[in-house]
This record gives sequence, structure tokens and C-alpha cells, in this order.
Amino acid sequence: MSFFLLILLGIPILSGLWFLWAIRTNPLRQAARPVKIAFFASVVLLVVGFVWIFLARGGHLGSEPPAWLQAAVLLWGLLFLPFVALPTLVIGGLWQSGARLRRHLRSRHGAVAEAVDTDRRRFLKTTAVALPVIATYGATAISIPQTRHFRVRRIEVPLAGLPKDLDGMTIAHVSDVHVGKFTHGRLLHDLADATNAMKADLVALTGDLIDHALADLPEALAMVGRMDPRSGLVLIEGNHDLFEGREAFARGVEGAGFPLLRNAAAPLEVRGHPVDLLGIRWEHSEEAMARDILETATRRRDEAFPILLAHHPHAFDVAAQAGIPLTLGGHTHGGQLMLSPEVGVGPMMYRYWSGLYRKPTGQATVISNGAGNWFPLRTAAPAEILHLTLRRV
Repeated sequence: MSFFLLILLGIPILSGLWFLWAIRTNPLRQAARPVKIAFFASVVLLVVGFVWIFLARGGHLGSEPPAWLQAAVLLWGLLFLPFVALPTLVIGGLWQSGARLRRHLRSRHGAVAEAVDTDRRRFLKTTAVALPVIATYGATAISIPQTRHFRVRRIEVPLAGLPKDLDGMTIAHVSDVHVGKFTHGRLLHDLADATNAMKADLVALTGDLIDHALADLPEALAMVGRMDPRSGLVLIEGNHDLFEGREAFARGVEGAGFPLLRNAAAPLEVRGHPVDLLGIRWEHSEEAMARDILETATRRRDEAFPILLAHHPHAFDVAAQAGIPLTLGGHTHGGQLMLSPEVGVGPMMYRYWSGLYRKPTGQATVISNGAGNWFPLRTAAPAEILHLTLRRV
């Protein structure tokens, strides 16, 4: 049984355990009937939404839940259940055990304190029961409008040895669109329009064009088809693109007439100078990614300026060692849940997670926060497309 499947099965099981604990607490037992019904319905809706998603992904149902319910399920299962609900269950159990011991040991003077402690415990239990569910639906209400917005971030990229003809060259860097449950319809038109407004020399799409379903690929490719670069457009694959098959994704992209770089090079000419866009396949291990980078680097022309497209940001280290001056990547969503641009999930998981990074030897990478979402909530890591301007130093 895979680790991922264990997580999927664990969400409804752990949710059930937490719910059984919650309904046995005094605050819920003593609550008014409408409150009990609302609490029960809220939790059951989350579990039903999870089962609905699970069956739809397995092909047993024809459609997935609405976006708001998928958002609520993701927020509950991956954020508020493990980091709020379950800790309250554990802490609540320890607190109850400690309270029993204190009651056993207390004197008459302690009985006065017990009355005070009872009020405190009632407040803490009420908070423990209500907070995870309220937070889940509150975050859902915040996240759904958030998924409809993105920014255009402009970054100047200083590069030692950039050919004089390419000084001022521009790239529209579009990553992690995740066309599907949260990114579709009008938003895709807006992304294409914003990309075209840049009037960039190149458009580079660095993976996760779709969220998971190949059924969404035609809509995603229609967006790509509306993009109008001056000198060229290329794509690479990301991990989400491959959920329903690597070759099926490749056939869909290439069948629509778009270049998908899988350990390959796209020779172009920008402002009269040769440029090689190098793209690697998605790999889970850094060792396999390194082999792909070194293999793909051999396909560059001696006279061309090379740019590597790699979905995972850690490709930068090997690319720099291979003498590739610029690497573009995504995958991180800017850290997704950040306390600030420098503090949060991003630096906990990745060496490079958002924006421009440079090596002492002059090579650079730019990591996009991504234009779309598979997880609905972002904090201090807004969705974006990047307008890059290369500068000779």
C-alpha cells in the first residue's frame, strides 16, 4: 500500500475519531439542538466531499464536487485536521487525564480552584471543538475568490556573459497553471491576455499545465494557443501533468502542435542571436534529474545561449555546474503557506522557492509562484506570471 493511499484512507478515519471525541465533550452535549445539527452536518459534508472526490478520481462517478467543496475538503484534510483538530484531540485527552488526577489529589481548598478550572476547561473544550470546523469553512470562503486572481511580477535577471544582442531580452514565464477545479474559464483568458500584454520574446511554460485530469488538457491548450510570443513558445512537463499518463499527456500537447521538451532542445533565434531552450522531463529523484540535465546539456549548440526549463527548482544546482547560465522553474507555489516571503513552507522544503537566486559564479534561476492552484489557500505567496528581462553584466 502506497504512502499516498495511506494518507487518503487516513483522512476519513482520523476525521471520524476526532468527531467521536468532539461529540462526547460537554460543550457539544450541552449545546442547543440547532448547534448540534449544524456541527454534525458540517463534519459529515467534509467526509462526503472526500468520498465524492475519491470515487470521481477512481472513475466511479461522472463528476467531481463543486470547487468550494473540494477546497473545503483539501483545507480540512491537509491543514486543519492534522494541525488543529488532531492536536486538540491529543491535548484534550491529556488534559482530561490530568484533571482526573488533580481532582483525586485536591483538598477542600482545591475544590474552590476546581470551580474556576471547570469554567476554563469548558471554554477550552468549546474552542477545541468549534475552531477546526469554523476555520475550515472560513478559509474556504477566503480561498475561493483568491484562486481567481494573479499578479504580474517583473524581475530583471543579471547574467554574466549574456550576449550583447540579448541584453534586454524578455521572457514570459508561466508555471503551475493547474487547469482544473480551481483554474478554468475566464481566468485562462486573463492569463493569456496578460502574457500577450508583455510582448515577450519567449513564452516558457514550466510544468503542471493541468491539475490532474487529461479531460482538462484541451481547455489548457486553448489558453496556450492564445499566447503570442515574438520568437517562440515551449512547454515542459510537471508532476501533475502525468497523473493520468506521461505518454497520453505528451500526445495531447504535441498533437495540438506545441513543442514539449522532454530531455530535448528547441533551437531558436531571438533578436538575431541563437538561443537554445533546453527542457527536461519530470523526475522524482534529484539523481535522475541530474542525469537528465547533463544529457540535455549536450544538445546545446556551441554558438547558442542556453536556458534550461526544469519543473523542480533543485535542478538549478546541477545546471549551474554544467555551465547553463539561466534556469527557469516552478513546482513550489512560492511556498504556498508563508508567514512572510522568507518564512514558511517554502524554505522548509526547498533550497529555492520564489523569485531570483544567483550563484557566486554568476548563474541564475527564477522560480515562479505559479499562476494557478491545486491547493486553494495561499498566504504571502500570491499566484503570478513572471515578466523576466535579461541584463548583461
